[in-house]
Amino acid sequence: MQKSGLFSMTDITVLFTGGLALFLYGIRIMSSGLKKASGERVRQFIAKITGNRVYGLLAGAFATLIVQSSSTIIATLVGLVQSRLMTYSQALAVVLGAEIGTTAMAQLFAFSLQDYALIVFAAGFALNVFGKSESLRFSGEALSGFGLLFFGLRLMSEAMAPLQQQPSFISFLHYIEHPLLGVATGIAVTALMHSSAAFIGIIITLALQGSMSLETGIALLLGANIGTCITAVLASAGMQRAAKRVALAQVLFNVSGVLIFLPFISQFSELIRFISFSTDHSGHERLALTVPRQIANAHTFFNIFMALFFLPFLQLFDKLLCRIIPDDPEETRLIPSVKYLKDAALSTPVLALSYAKAEVARMGTIAGKMVRASLHPFINGEPGHDIDFPDLSVIKGMIMREEKLDFLENRLSDYLVKISLSELDEQESREVFALMNIVKDLESMGDELNTLRKKLIEKKRALKSDLSEEGKSELTEIHTLVCMEIEKLALVLQHMDPQQARKILDDDERFIQLVQKAETSHLKRVFFVPEAEITHDIHMELINIFEQVHHYCKSIACSITSAARIVD
Repeated sequence: MQKSGLFSMTDITVLFTGGLALFLYGIRIMSSGLKKASGERVRQFIAKITGNRVYGLLAGAFATLIVQSSSTIIATLVGLVQSRLMTYSQALAVVLGAEIGTTAMAQLFAFSLQDYALIVFAAGFALNVFGKSESLRFSGEALSGFGLLFFGLRLMSEAMAPLQQQPSFISFLHYIEHPLLGVATGIAVTALMHSSAAFIGIIITLALQGSMSLETGIALLLGANIGTCITAVLASAGMQRAAKRVALAQVLFNVSGVLIFLPFISQFSELIRFISFSTDHSGHERLALTVPRQIANAHTFFNIFMALFFLPFLQLFDKLLCRIIPDDPEETRLIPSVKYLKDAALSTPVLALSYAKAEVARMGTIAGKMVRASLHPFINGEPGHDIDFPDLSVIKGMIMREEKLDFLENRLSDYLVKISLSELDEQESREVFALMNIVKDLESMGDELNTLRKKLIEKKRALKSDLSEEGKSELTEIHTLVCMEIEKLALVLQHMDPQQARKILDDDERFIQLVQKAETSHLKRVFFVPEAEITHDIHMELINIFEQVHHYCKSIACSITSAARIVD
């Protein structure tokens, strides 16, 4: 390595760019390893948070401490709220906690571990390569990333050392000493880098060279807190309004915090100097020894203070978010929800059972609409419109209903288990057991149709070939019969009528004959018309999926009749 004085601007640029690349890559590797080692457990942990604000705050801090990325946690929260595993109100406290957890990285940067970076990287690499368990290998990956980011910091630090004699660089540092310019710089750079940790690393690297004052560092930190919100905003784009409120909450929290602290940067700096260690050195050496730790402490103090400041007012903040992004009635209809289930009814099993039957019947209606839409993409050239939501295409309508079926399956299963724990007579026990089976069959039916949507539609597009008119006619005939079955079933479910259920079972022979006729006709076409072979797989898989739907209809009808045998 050359001495500082011999570095050209090209050398400095290459060294700094390479160090920054290593630093960012190290963060990515470390974050990836941590997420692999504990990401799903962290996600499940966050999803189980109750409405207790303090627990939510601690959970957010702990989760971010493990994953070392507040952006990842906020994006996870957006996803959890979008999938209804958490309400946006519950997510608010976790957002505040995530801001606290992200301060740990700044504290580590201030420890000046650069001299041990390659040792840490080597240890992590060895653990990743020779680790016997998956957990050890992922931990090694995270540790190697940790070493890389500190080695990147070391390279950036070496690149910045000669800049202390560059008039243009000194002029730039003087320029951003103005608080507003410092905040603006922090916002812009962090938004471009999509990583507040990376920008904070650069700030502390400058501080380690004695090139930055505490006041300037605080202004840049405040800007970084706003700039990091870009990840959550992008993650919430195109999502439902509840998910967008989570991203907006982070923006409002951080912008409010900056507005509160910005006029008092001088006083805040004095407070941080008072609570941080001091040294007897002077000049650049004093700055290099004290300012990095002071910047890290300022970052920690700011985020903890703002989290504790906002925590008591989350209910008011909740109402404010609803005013800014109000619910859309049309969107609300798209969101999976229960209509009839009431926890208060669980103390009266007969009443709770009637609510469960009504919800299962509603689930059957949703499945019926999904079945009716399933053939459209294969016999029509245009996307079409959903039967209930004209703004949605047929395929998007199927996606929406599959999500509703999954949601209702979870809620109904839990509700029925709670009913089963009550004192039930034999008939009621039969009905609970039958409803559990019916719910599973309806959800499985949705999964089958989802497979059709995911695989067959893409397969058909790739072929760029249409089904024959005869094939479309045969599939339409089978599809029409299946639709009639599921629609009858939805009516039967409303009253759990065993006689009407038997009529559905009586149609089984007709369906079998129709399928056999369609398969025979199709195989003849494949033999005599070579073009029919192109769409052969799609044609047969469609028939197979409709057979599966028919099978689930029969299974549901059998469950209804078996539940009623005791009173026949």
